[in-house]
Amino acid sequence: MSSIGDNVVLTVFGESHGPVVGAVLDGVEPGIEITDEMIASFLSKRRPQNITESARKEPDHFQIMSGVFNGRTTGAPICILIPNENIRSSDYQQGVARPSHADYVAHIKYKGFEDYRGGGHFSGRVSAGIVATGAVALKALEDRGIHIGTHILQCGSVRDNNFVDIDTEISLLNSKDFPVISDIESEIIDEIIKAKNSGDSIGGILQTAISGIPAGIGAPWFDSLEGAIAKAIFAIGGVKGIEFGLGFGFCDSNAKGSTVNDQFYYDGECVKTKTNNNGGINGGISNGMPIIFNTAIKPTPSISKPQRSIDFIKGEDITLEIKGRHDPAIIRRICVVITAMTAITIYDLIR
Repeated sequence: MSSIGDNVVLTVFGESHGPVVGAVLDGVEPGIEITDEMIASFLSKRRPQNITESARKEPDHFQIMSGVFNGRTTGAPICILIPNENIRSSDYQQGVARPSHADYVAHIKYKGFEDYRGGGHFSGRVSAGIVATGAVALKALEDRGIHIGTHILQCGSVRDNNFVDIDTEISLLNSKDFPVISDIESEIIDEIIKAKNSGDSIGGILQTAISGIPAGIGAPWFDSLEGAIAKAIFAIGGVKGIEFGLGFGFCDSNAKGSTVNDQFYYDGECVKTKTNNNGGINGGISNGMPIIFNTAIKPTPSISKPQRSIDFIKGEDITLEIKGRHDPAIIRRICVVITAMTAITIYDLIR
């Protein structure tokens, strides 16, 4: 299925080299103020911007087809179309399994009828619809005092600061095109260029914070808040891991219950914890502290180095040198996709 959600349902559609990509967001409450400028600004954060990213530059001239009238949501499903205007299908050949791409599994799953150009429906291009509708969900949350931000925590040997002053840092990140907290943009760009110049790619770790979410959101067991977020985030191409709060740090040899437990206290009438190692979630339910999670992004699989692969139409081994326009790293562009998908998930849970 290409839909997710219970109270607010997101459906994505389109292929990388089809006429359009887009999304429908159903269940949005009426009366939310929506402007074209707001959506355009959010989409711009996903668009390639410099030499470290893909040469495929789409203008993202979106159209809101339904659900918004006179600048306000109507309560009807919001449908947003985004034309594909800069495609080059000759770069792709059916039957060639690009390593770590979905070409082979798509061929098996869809019995050879898949659109293989640019990865088809598996392409990161489809995430443009997530970002456009995510801007709507983010505005609905901000109207409730809930804010979300994502930054590049690590790329190669370069590491950013963790969230500390969360509200201030979320505001800072959402005002920047290159989402980092400390002054390390040039160092990260150098890491990416180094990989690009060697015909390779690089991944990284992203960190997301949600502030203002009240205690009591989520459920135990199979409808946990972590599970809902993880399901949504793992739908995004390139994501290979997620951890909440301290995550795998709980397994460190120096970690003991006495050192990592989040101890409660009253701040006036507000319940808080001294630390936030559990990332704002206990028993699958938000505890009122900021929700923090890290996401592992694999190196972009399209690289120019020769690689061994197969032609599954001809049934033979091949040596592949991938041509085309590809990102040596997607970690900057994917930050806004993570934020958008998180916003849609949280809005679904509180709607």
